[in-house]
Order: sequence, then structure tokens, then C-alpha cells
Amino acid sequence: MNSEHGGVEIRASIELPARREEIELRTADGLTLVGELATPLEHEPVATLVTLHPLPTAGGFMDSHILRKAAARLPALADLAVLRFNTRGTTSARGTSDGAFGDGIDERADVAAAMAFVEARGLPHPWLLGWSFGTELALKYGLDHGIEGAILLSPPLHRTSDQELARWKGATPSLVAIIPEHDDYLRPAEAAERFAGLPQVRRVDVAGGKHLWVGETQTRRVLDEIVATVNPAALPLSTHWPAASARG
Repeated sequence: MNSEHGGVEIRASIELPARREEIELRTADGLTLVGELATPLEHEPVATLVTLHPLPTAGGFMDSHILRKAAARLPALADLAVLRFNTRGTTSARGTSDGAFGDGIDERADVAAAMAFVEARGLPHPWLLGWSFGTELALKYGLDHGIEGAILLSPPLHRTSDQELARWKGATPSLVAIIPEHDDYLRPAEAAERFAGLPQVRRVDVAGGKHLWVGETQTRRVLDEIVATVNPAALPLSTHWPAASARG
């Protein structure tokens, strides 16, 4: 829909220009994981989001909407590379990854395969972006890799032990936790308690937010927080395309 801003309003179904490549990741235990890499169309990315999707046994996959919209928008709006993939045994329109759900344990090899791909491609400044179950993988295994940091979207902290959290105390990578006010699993007061031993964590409590971040208002808030962490120079994100800067 055109508006007084010019261009088309960026909403749920819009995919902005980017290079989009179907990829495969190989795990150390012999599995092939399917995914997609989206990068800026006209120049090199300034940073990389390695996305880790919600719980596959509850419908999570690489197309879970915040991750899909990050890949659809952020290469164009924020000069970011966005890597999405299905963890073992997970299916999306892209296909089905080999293997079976490993309850967050076997998925250690999936995270390692994604990070090996990032290194092999020379993708810059990798950040893990986990959502729900994906935050558990980021917290468990992120410090095994050379990441800039991890962004935790709606962390339930079900599978993450206090010992695993404690590993992040004083760690070099940054840690940002985006906590919805009305989360189904971990709300701001509980998050403050669980993260109390990590003074370096930046906690963003989102008034009115819910675990699934449904609706364009919540989507934009989440994407704004991601970009504020990874490439703040790209803010404010345009709500229309072509963006004003692109139109000149």
C-alpha cells in the first residue's frame, strides 16, 4: 500500500531485495541440514545473524515468523546477513533436515555446523539470534564459537542450567535478552532473578510483549532491538520501501 511516505509499507508478506541462496550444512555426526542465506544485494554485510528457531516439536522452524521477517527485511534495511536453517529433524518449505529432534543436546552439532559455514564463507561479526528453544541452544553452545554475542528472544530458560548460565559471567561475547511482559514462560521479574548473576547482560523488557510476538507492532519492536544491538547505525528502520535513503 502506497502512503504519504512514498513507496510500499513494509508488512508481513513483503520480502525486500537481497541475495537469497539455498544452502546445506553438514554436521560432525553426518547429517545434512537445510537452510537459506540472505545477504545485502549491492554490497557486503556489516554483520551476520545466525538464527536458531523455536522448539520444533511445538511448530518451530526456520520460517518462524520473526526469523523469516528478519531475513526478508534486514539485509536491505540494515546491511545484515541472515542465516536460517532447520535443526535436525525439522521441516519447512525449504525441506527437511536429516535426523531427529535431540532435546537440545544433539543440536550442539547443528550450531557447530552453522558456525563452520559462517567461518568458511567469511561472513563478518556473527551474532546468534535465538528465539525460545533457540535461546537455549545459544546459551548452551554459543561460547564454543567465535561470536560477537547472542540475542535471546523470549528465553524460557527451561533447558539452560544455572551452571551453563554461569559460563557467561565475564565472557567476552555480549548477551542481550528481550523479555516480553506477558511471556508464557519467563516474565521480566523472573528473568531479572535468573539473570542476576550476569551483570553484563542487557535485558530489554517489552511492555505488552508476548512470547510469539504476533502483529506488526511487536515484529517491528523486535527487529528494532536486534538492529540496535548489531548495527545501530542502520536505525531507525524504514517502514516503507524503497526506504527514504535508497530513494535519495
